[in-house]
Amino acid sequence: MFFPIFGLYFSSKMSEHSFNLYLIVMSAIAVVVFVSLYFVDAGYGKFYNKKWGPTVNNKLGWVLMESPVFVAMLLLWLFSDRRGDLVRIAFLFLFELHYIQRSFVFPFRMRGNSVMPLSIVVMGVVFNVLNALMQGGWIFYISPDGYYGRDWLTDPRFIAGFLVFIIGMYINIQSDDIIRNLRKDGDTRHYLPKQGMFRYVTSANYFGEFVEWVGFAILTWSWAGAVFALWTFANLGPRADHIYKMYQSEFGKALDTKKVKRIIPFIY
Repeated sequence: MFFPIFGLYFSSKMSEHSFNLYLIVMSAIAVVVFVSLYFVDAGYGKFYNKKWGPTVNNKLGWVLMESPVFVAMLLLWLFSDRRGDLVRIAFLFLFELHYIQRSFVFPFRMRGNSVMPLSIVVMGVVFNVLNALMQGGWIFYISPDGYYGRDWLTDPRFIAGFLVFIIGMYINIQSDDIIRNLRKDGDTRHYLPKQGMFRYVTSANYFGEFVEWVGFAILTWSWAGAVFALWTFANLGPRADHIYKMYQSEFGKALDTKKVKRIIPFIY
């Protein structure tokens, strides 16, 4: 069975070898992106820059950027012969839980009327669809028939990964709330977040998201999940470094650089 999605194809007969080559290519690109982003500020949010071209409303941009992966994952599940598999449905639920929050809750809780470059939206859509093909491709098409038996839901890997995923999601949402409530309507001053995990890293929201996908990699025990966790860090690690340096410049000694790291507590 072949199901076309944005010009790419997955087949129930696609070899695991071919899929692994796809993961290797995605991993190599992640390394290039990681290095490149230390020299280029992705022009959205705190680092918005007109040079990135035409813009859309920030809320709309987030919906357009994040929702395709939500839809693509659903379609990959729907057209799979394994759509009734309980364990794989559990994976789908957790994956989609994140993207319900990211696509349809987070954007509408944003304050202000900032904008996002369309170029960033397009790049986000491309990656998100490729990621859906990684995660959905493995879970619903490539993974061996006996890999996820019903006892997987009581396997230590699933339980540990599930707990890590939920903790990461909590940190991510809590950190977004802390940032959102730093200033009242009409206040344009900048503040240094110090609550929650911001006591340990300046990008606690990014730390939470990274932890989520490490948890997902563990609970699916898959290279596809590991590559997504790698991509998450490749994208957010350099941005966290830029934010750290911005805070150093803006807040000086108010930022305890001995205690507060960039994205990984006590490490980086």
